[in-house]
Amino acid sequence: MSKLLIFDSTLRDGNHAVKHQIKKEHIEDYCLAMDGTGVYTIIVGHGNGLGASSLQVGIAAVPEREMLHTARKSLEKTRLGAYMIPGFGTIKDNLEPAIAEGVEVFTIGCHCTETDTTRQHIEFLKKAGKEAYGAMMMYHMASAEKLLEEAQKLQSYGADGVILMDSAGASTPEMVKRAIGTLYDSLHIRVGFHAHNNMGMAVANSYTAYQEGASIIDGTLRGFGAGAGNCQIESLVALLEKCGVKTGIDFYRMLDASEDIMPQIMDRDMGQEPLSIVSGQAGVFSAFKIHVQKAAKEFHVDARDIFKELGRRKAVGGQEDMIVEIAEKLGRPAGSNINYQLESLL
Repeated sequence: MSKLLIFDSTLRDGNHAVKHQIKKEHIEDYCLAMDGTGVYTIIVGHGNGLGASSLQVGIAAVPEREMLHTARKSLEKTRLGAYMIPGFGTIKDNLEPAIAEGVEVFTIGCHCTETDTTRQHIEFLKKAGKEAYGAMMMYHMASAEKLLEEAQKLQSYGADGVILMDSAGASTPEMVKRAIGTLYDSLHIRVGFHAHNNMGMAVANSYTAYQEGASIIDGTLRGFGAGAGNCQIESLVALLEKCGVKTGIDFYRMLDASEDIMPQIMDRDMGQEPLSIVSGQAGVFSAFKIHVQKAAKEFHVDARDIFKELGRRKAVGGQEDMIVEIAEKLGRPAGSNINYQLESLL
């Protein structure tokens, strides 16, 4: 098996958890603390990636190039990474400026059945001499066979690896085993896994992915991320080391960063609060939670019902407008009898 690479998305996925309000000084402090700890890359940016800062999904507190420039100045030993979903970002407006700011590792995301949308971006990055990985979001919505078909496209575009993203935190270990095992057996590039913790399975599912051949695990310190958060990388490293896996991580330095830096960035502890559990069970993109809470409050409806309907419609990232539509249809006059008190979720 190839050496395990830890992708650190704390300063990207974690931005979801604070409505994309991670500050410049947080980026600097975090990168200084984590540089040289052994994580392969620190991915920085808006929660939805390059080009995503907008009224629709949230305006970032720090402009994109300033985030990348700040991180680049603070990293000497660890690669700077960025994430982009075609449609939010473009080659000209986002990838080229990111390269100019010193980004070395790029992950290009798409819905798990739409990898053709990444072709020009991956091919551009490879021609530019950069590492490029394809990320297949909401992987639970496709069969292992379909995932392999799409992953083979990413491989043909020149991607250095394929990362399955459990964007909804909907995975069971059996699902991970089947999907990762299928890709690992058939591809000649790296396979990776990005977990969410909606049902409390992020570390277990990431460990299962590693056992099935994944050589990239994407996670965050303290599990800081969308919805119930991500795979907590310090917990995963502890588990791997206990099982005899030499991760190459400076574990104490990672724990120091978790203890000293993360409380400055986080506004709450991550965990499986009720609405995130429903989100995972329904198989809905974790980053929808804040938008669902807002719509539920505005239209006086049960946030759980919105998630259930989003799951029934198989909503994916980028379809945030659907949330308001559903809430409006579910809406009842203010003061009507609602058995479930929304306030308990907020």
